[in-house]
Amino acid sequence: MEETIEDPPTSAILLDHCHFSQVIFNSVEKFYVPGGDVTCYYTLTQHFLPRRKDWIGIFRVGWKTTREYYTFMWVTLPVDLNSESAKQQEVQFKAYYLPKDDEYYQFCYVDQDGVVRGASIPFQFRPENEEDILVVTTQGEVEEIEQHNKELCKENQKLKDSCASLQKQNSDMQAELQKKQEELEALKSISKKLEQKVEEQKDQWETELLQLIEQNQKMASENEKMGVRVDQLQAQLSTQEKEMETLVQGDQAKTEQLEHLKKENSRLFLSLTEQREQQKKLEQAVEEMKQKQTAATKKQQELADQNFDLSKRLSENKIIYDALQREKENVERENDLLKRENSRLLSYMGLDFDSLPYQVPTSDQGGAGQNPRLAYGNPYSGIQESSAPSLLSIKKCPTCNSDLADDVFDHTLEQQHMQSVCLNCPICDKIFPAKEKQIFEDHVFCHTL
Repeated sequence: MEETIEDPPTSAILLDHCHFSQVIFNSVEKFYVPGGDVTCYYTLTQHFLPRRKDWIGIFRVGWKTTREYYTFMWVTLPVDLNSESAKQQEVQFKAYYLPKDDEYYQFCYVDQDGVVRGASIPFQFRPENEEDILVVTTQGEVEEIEQHNKELCKENQKLKDSCASLQKQNSDMQAELQKKQEELEALKSISKKLEQKVEEQKDQWETELLQLIEQNQKMASENEKMGVRVDQLQAQLSTQEKEMETLVQGDQAKTEQLEHLKKENSRLFLSLTEQREQQKKLEQAVEEMKQKQTAATKKQQELADQNFDLSKRLSENKIIYDALQREKENVERENDLLKRENSRLLSYMGLDFDSLPYQVPTSDQGGAGQNPRLAYGNPYSGIQESSAPSLLSIKKCPTCNSDLADDVFDHTLEQQHMQSVCLNCPICDKIFPAKEKQIFEDHVFCHTL
């Protein structure tokens, strides 16, 4: 038995506790020619994972524990265990370390715990032309080999059944794995959304934290002020205590005053406690007032916008009013010019303006007696009336067309009559009948727009 630099891991585990089905040896010859290297081919099953200290040894048939190896070789770990090529492995035994006798041997795969994971069929080391050599073995060894072969057959059948079961389990696990992967993708999507929500919530919390820090700073400033106030009260209290000591040294009358001051001191302590509670309430009230102030600021902004709109409309109305006022002044100037022209024409025709029975009203009277078609009356009405005095006995109101007697149709009665039956616009001096009051109000309202 040959030794190497480092002995492989072995154990005293018996054959009954080994698993020969996890590594399968392939292409094992019945005999190998002495003096040549021997290559051992083996296959790793699906559920077996090789480790760094696994090894393959050559054992004499009939071995009991893994310590009885003749020689061994370390296995090579595959790079990718999931590939098909990783399952097919091989090791090569050098001829120098191989047995020199013609006993039966077998390959055994042993893991780093010293447990056998696979065993090959028996083989010999002998020349090819030794067919006439009779191999003599004892009956006990033959029975042991036959028993071992039966055990291997049973183990092989178990492996086939186990392989079928494992294949079914593999398909079920593949389906379950696909389902789990779909669930994992859904969970990843949900997790991503949750992370986004967490980031948003984190930003919101940071904003609220900054606000709380500012509030805390304000509270600390207020607490410092209250601390100064407490110091002042304590100073006052010390002063009062000194005064009480002075009063104690006085007469009995001062003693009653001292008792009174002690009671007052107690009340001050109670008042201080109440002031602290009141301070907390005031802080809460300040917070509420801040919220109300924010709402009032928004409301003030809205009112400012409305005020701006109203100011704009008022400016526009003022511009319109100024334009109308100027227009009115122009009309009044034109009216005065026409009135002077009318007087000049009447003077030219030899008539006195004041002697006419029906005079044209001035602009101060609001144009109550004007003809709807002539702004300042008919300049030739005096000539017609002078030539036909019989027609002047009966007059008609130019607005309501009612008959008026000549003797009562003077200037004062005319104004009273016009005020009772007409509505005069105070802006443009337009005249409306009294029965058209709604039209008159709408007309006046249009001037304010």
